[in-house]
Amino acid sequence: MELNAYIDHTLLRPSASEAEVLRLCQEAQHYRFASVCVNPCHVALAAGAVRGTAVRVCSVIGFPFGTHVTEVKCAEAQRALDDGAQELDMVVRIDKVCAGEREVVEREIAQVAARCHARGAIVKVIVETALLDEMHIAFACSCVEAGHADFIKTSTGYASRGGTEGDIQCFKKYLKGETKIKASGGIRTRAQAQRFIELGCARIGTSNGVAIMEERAS
Repeated sequence: MELNAYIDHTLLRPSASEAEVLRLCQEAQHYRFASVCVNPCHVALAAGAVRGTAVRVCSVIGFPFGTHVTEVKCAEAQRALDDGAQELDMVVRIDKVCAGEREVVEREIAQVAARCHARGAIVKVIVETALLDEMHIAFACSCVEAGHADFIKTSTGYASRGGTEGDIQCFKKYLKGETKIKASGGIRTRAQAQRFIELGCARIGTSNGVAIMEERAS
């Protein structure tokens, strides 16, 4: 698979305009990226812009801190799906991961995943690895799998750092099933993206997709 097919072309700035979202969608179609990832308020716009193409629409749930209560995350997910989202990146309750509250974490993931899967959509669970040690990452991997999420994702882009090679290796150490991995946060170059793919990532989240593709052309 070519690099472009791994990229979730991302625009999550709170100041992003509708014109910028439409440009994001045009770029995604031109470069044949896997998806566009936009804020919930822009899902319907993006869905209309890429309708009839292979580009999927992704949005975020409980973003960026994961501190929404489960009922709100479920409502967010339902609205995004109704607006045309095919993929949802949900921030887990990081405080509950750190506290080891398995039932709370697994139940929340499972509830959002069930809504997604009922509509033929996928869910990626963001665990914000910058805030976790290895023990917490192992716990998060277990919860993500138990909740039947499709992906585990490193980062929101709002913490002190994005995903690292060490994070990916840690995921691979503790994931036991078919859960896929998405790397994100600070991925700005072609070499970085390719390295994460070599490590086993199935998706790359980046707002620098065009620059990464143009790097090849130059």
